[in-house]
Parts: sequence; C-alpha cells; structure tokens
Amino acid sequence: MKIQISYFISHPIQYFSPLFKAMSSEFDLTVYYLSDTSIKGNVDIGFGHSVEWDIPLFEGYKYKFLRNISWRKSLSNRFFDIINPGIFRTLISDRSNVVIVNGWSYCSILCVIFTAKILGKKVWMRAENPYNQEAKKPTVIKILKKIIFRYILFKLIDRFLFIGTNNKQFYLHYGIDPKRLIYAPYCVNNVFFSGQRELLKDQRSQIKKEFQFNEENLTILYVGKYISIKRPIDLLLAYAKLEGLPVSLCMVGEGELRNDMQAFIEKHQLKNVELTGFVNQSEISKYYSIADIFVLSSESETWGLVVNEAMLFGLPIIVTETTGCAVDLVKHGLNGFIYKKGDIVQLSEYLNKLITDKGLRLRAGLESRRIIEGYTYDVAVENMKVELDKRPPRQPT
Repeated sequence: MKIQISYFISHPIQYFSPLFKAMSSEFDLTVYYLSDTSIKGNVDIGFGHSVEWDIPLFEGYKYKFLRNISWRKSLSNRFFDIINPGIFRTLISDRSNVVIVNGWSYCSILCVIFTAKILGKKVWMRAENPYNQEAKKPTVIKILKKIIFRYILFKLIDRFLFIGTNNKQFYLHYGIDPKRLIYAPYCVNNVFFSGQRELLKDQRSQIKKEFQFNEENLTILYVGKYISIKRPIDLLLAYAKLEGLPVSLCMVGEGELRNDMQAFIEKHQLKNVELTGFVNQSEISKYYSIADIFVLSSESETWGLVVNEAMLFGLPIIVTETTGCAVDLVKHGLNGFIYKKGDIVQLSEYLNKLITDKGLRLRAGLESRRIIEGYTYDVAVENMKVELDKRPPRQPT
C-alpha cells in the first residue's frame, strides 16, 4: 500500500503540477489548494493584469480546493490573503501519514501545521528562502526571526525539503539538524522543455521572422516581470553599452515598469529591443529557442526557475549573485557568469564576452544542458521515498 501524503499549498502553480504528478506515481497523494485565485483570472499584482495559465495544472494527481473566505482577491504573501475554516475538518478526516506545507506566509498554513501536530501527523515543509538574502536583513529582524523560527515554528516541523544550496544554508542558519533535511531540487518539467528544444531547433529562422526579429543578430533573452525587484532596466543599461555589436534584446514579461523601460529605449534610441508583454507557457519555448544568451538581473530571487528553462535550451546564463540558484546552476566562466547586482559595467562585459567569443558561447550552452540534467522531479520524489524507507539519499550534484 502506498504511503498517504497530503500537500497543502496556497494555489495552483504551473511549476508544481508536474511534481505532484511525479509524487502520485510513488505515493497516495492528495493536494489541497487553499485558493483558486490563479485559475479564476484574478489580477496578478506583479504582471499588473489577470493571468490564466494555458497548460494543464491538474493532470495526474488528486486535488481538492478548500473554501477561502478571505476578503482579499489576490495573493501577495500577506498573512490574511488566505483563510480556510475547512482545514480542521479536512485534517481530522484525512488519513495521511505525512502532511507537507509550502512555506509559512499565510495564516492557513500555520493552522495546518498546528492541527496536524495535534493529530499526531508528521509535518514536512518545502520553502524557497535563500540564506544569501537572509544574511542581509537588519540585525533586529534576524534576531526576531531566529527566536520565532528556531525555537517555535521549526520545532513543529519533522523534515525540511530544501531546494538548493542557499536554501539549505538558510535552514542550517536557524539551527536545523542536517538529518532533518531532504534534498528536493527546484526544477521544471525537463522532459517537456527538452522536447520543445528538439521540436523547435530547426525553426529558429522561421520563428525570428514570425516575431520580426533580425535574423542575423544574436538574441539576448530576459524572462520575468517588469518590476523593480527584477531590475530589468539594468539589462537595458548594459545593452546600451553594446552599441555596434550584432545583437537584439528580447524582454519577455509585463509589469509596472513598462512605461519607464519604453521611455529609456526611446531616449537612448536603442535598436532591436522587443518588450513582448505577457507570454503564456504554451508559447514561451519559442523565445528560448531563438535566444543565444539568457540574463536574469534580479535584485532578489529565491531561485529563478526561468534559469532552469533557459539551460534546458542550451543557453549560456548570466545572473546576479543575489539570484538563489546562482551557486547551484551557474558555474562562473563555464556555463555563464555571475555578476554583482546593479553592476552595469560588469554585466555589459560578460555579455560582450559571450557575444564576441562563439566558442565560449557554445561550450557554455552545452555545459548548461549537462548541469540541468540533474535537476528533476524524480530526484525530489526519490529522496522523499528514501526518507520514508530510510535508505541512503541522493545528494545535490
């Protein structure tokens, strides 16, 4: 008989659905969604308009929606964005051996944790928090969090599913015994994106024509919201320094900075720059397929799953040192470069290297594909099963 697991998460997320499907192959899994805002087309605060994902979110696993009585219509990690009275009845009737919660931002998640412990269930936690961002917080905040996390909240958690090196260091910083940590890498649907890469690899010229991109130019790609924390204007500043080189810049996303970005492009008369607007999951692969270099310029990024996607398309990667996945996925000088947040000169120099050195660019892309092969949902599921079976687990590559 399969071990029964209940997974409580705020709302349907496109990156989690394949994980739940993979977990269901090994466990008797039920996913409990605490809000349906992401499938009702409510406004996404970052994008600035409603977003409805156009890929299957519920295939291959059991799920239920619990009624959310919060007066708020969008989710932005505020404590009372989600309030679910049905949690108590659900956990009392649920026969699961293990309850997994995603993070701790919402009051309902804390209700799940406390209720599950009272009922004698094992509680596991999966969160994204990286240590490199935690270390920069004010001393008073760090002291308060240490008291709350180390001596209260984390005492209630039996196991922690860490997504990478920075996340592991976060838990160790708060005194978690390494024996309570399970490696569950943050990943995307490698099979899908690898398949898209093969399907589209011979259509680069056709797709560039479709998007009206210069076919002769190399393409620098950015994928993310146009918001201050993502620092998209940093990339525009760096691109402006590449004047005279045969390059185009494609910035896939949407957000509050669009007007500022457009004004910058016009003021500096930047050529071959495309601000695409929001692109849904069924179309995003086309943009990766015509790209030559990928850049994530974020000030704060807990991981950066778009980096996983770009690597599956064999792209060299340039990211800030504040990007959560940088230490795991980007080997400086091998498959890309890591630069200091806000250092426009350094970003421009790394772009220049990859643009002008074709051999480096191609080698870096191949190395990206090699690295990302180890970041799969199967590794996460295997290590969960190992913990429940008590066999030696697989470690990060």
